[in-house]
Amino acid sequence: MFRAAFATWVEALAGAAANRHIAIDGKTPRGARDKGARPLPLVSAFAGENWLVPGQRAVDEKSNEITAIPELIRLLDVKGAVITIDAMGWRKDIAAQIKDQGADYVRALKGNQPTPHPAVDELFREGWKTTSRGRSIRVA
Repeated sequence: MFRAAFATWVEALAGAAANRHIAIDGKTPRGARDKGARPLPLVSAFAGENWLVPGQRAVDEKSNEITAIPELIRLLDVKGAVITIDAMGWRKDIAAQIKDQGADYVRALKGNQPTPHPAVDELFREGWKTTSRGRSIRVA
């Protein structure tokens, strides 16, 4: 009962999802050990415009954040929002779920991703020129 009431209250504070940015990230709190017990890793959604955490999921002991992210997104009303997740959280099924729920996403891309990184790097380099002062300018 409290969970439902709290979720309703947070949704009212957050307002419409349109034009919202929701950052999703997993963290394990430092110093969270209790006499040798494993710390509880969490995946949280942060709505920056409102400084709210509208959702959070614990990561299963025998899993990682990749399994908790879809559960968290499923709990949220993300329609019209832009979701960002670090490179670890990007999988095709998560991207499809975000689109299915009516949101858009910005994908993190790291240099150790051998297939997409060089292609995206080349796209950004095309049409840009470095000036003598070391500045990049767009060339039409």
